Amino acid sequence: MTTLADPVPGGRPGDLERVAALTAELTARGVHGIVLAYVDTAGVGRVKTIPTARLEAAAAWGVGMSPVFDTFLADDSIVTTDVLGSPDGDLRLYPDLDRLVVLAGQPGWAWAPVDRITQEGESHPGCSRTFLRRIVARAAEEHGLTFRAAIEVEWAFGLGDAPDGEFVPAASGPAYGAVRQVELSDCAADLYAAFAAQGVDVDQIHPEYAAGQFEISVGALDPVAAADRSVLVRQTIRAVARRHGLRVSFSPAVLAEGVGNGGHLHLSCWREGVNLHAGGDGRYGLTAEAESFAAGVLARLPALTAVTTPSPASYLRLRPSQWAGVFAAWGRETREAALRMVTGTTGRRAQEANMEVKPVDLAANPYLAFGCVIAAGLDGLTASRTLPEEITGDPARYGPDEAAALGVRRLPVSLPGAVEEFRADEVLRAALGPVLADAVTAVRRGEAAAVDGLDDARVAAAYRWTY
Repeated sequence: MTTLADPVPGGRPGDLERVAALTAELTARGVHGIVLAYVDTAGVGRVKTIPTARLEAAAAWGVGMSPVFDTFLADDSIVTTDVLGSPDGDLRLYPDLDRLVVLAGQPGWAWAPVDRITQEGESHPGCSRTFLRRIVARAAEEHGLTFRAAIEVEWAFGLGDAPDGEFVPAASGPAYGAVRQVELSDCAADLYAAFAAQGVDVDQIHPEYAAGQFEISVGALDPVAAADRSVLVRQTIRAVARRHGLRVSFSPAVLAEGVGNGGHLHLSCWREGVNLHAGGDGRYGLTAEAESFAAGVLARLPALTAVTTPSPASYLRLRPSQWAGVFAAWGRETREAALRMVTGTTGRRAQEANMEVKPVDLAANPYLAFGCVIAAGLDGLTASRTLPEEITGDPARYGPDEAAALGVRRLPVSLPGAVEEFRADEVLRAALGPVLADAVTAVRRGEAAAVDGLDDARVAAAYRWTY
């Protein structure tokens, strides 16, 4: 087989015949450009695009991009660490051809996630996709584990012709209401069609609680593919909505008051095709290993919030009694607990049982979020942690003494508080490595400083159309 002259520095040899065939197929399908996509530390999707004819060169040698984006804030200002944030250097973006998708919602375009590689052919230590891949590999090597993962995506539809910067809901119907579904049925039908064409298996799309809000649930994949899919899903929703004259926001808090947009993580541990969250001797069918994994996540939730709820707007959403999971506690199907055990329907539990991490929103970089959650779980597995007593109902009803007795702890109420928890957590920082850990700290501190002194309404407005 004829191959490109040199292997791709990212470790996946480029196949000349394969790339040539793929280029020909894309051209025949009317694809003129390819979106090369990644997510920065602030959770903002960044892209470069290439003409389809340049795919072979991009697969062989990558596409240049500055490493400065590792310390970009959501408003495009730049902070620094000891190694990041300067105008120096260059990276190469290598498209993952196995994940390349023709975009049904953007005729003439295809999309692919990228890995970021140094000019010397080494993995960039700030590449979050590489970080997640490394954590998944570690779980397989040290514990024989694989994972099934998915991210729920919530968003608000706004009128595209609203005054600049304002949010005017595009639907007036009630939460979960038939009225809202009818009002936006054409757009929703086009979303179903686009996802089917792109090979995304959709479980459901439904009206949610907040004004103009909808949610999509998609099928589970391995964590890297699930994070890729989350980015692709948002790209598709945004594009299809725009074709209907609508604008969408995935921001944690579209408005200062009310329920915001979540991005809950679902994760289950598997070994040799067996789901460890079902059929065990523990509570609700948990095996001892699945319980230890979950207990590790629960123990590190305060520090995890710096990764899973990374925006000042996140803390407008993280309010008690709004199903946001603001208390470090767990329960079976308890939607106010930060860690919800989903057992699944009788007869399907071996396939469906998983854990849901609720204090997560779509300002989070999905690769960082999955990677850090898995790292916390692996630490719990190594330490053979056990889950405390479960809760039922709303933990906001507990007084201080009862909460302390149950081990129920309020998660950080501000981004600076989350950063301090993160900085004190050696396990998460070690998993990320010094370059990524320092970038997380610098970017979170930068975001907090950028909104210092703003009231809640202005904070919500600052991030409304960034995510």
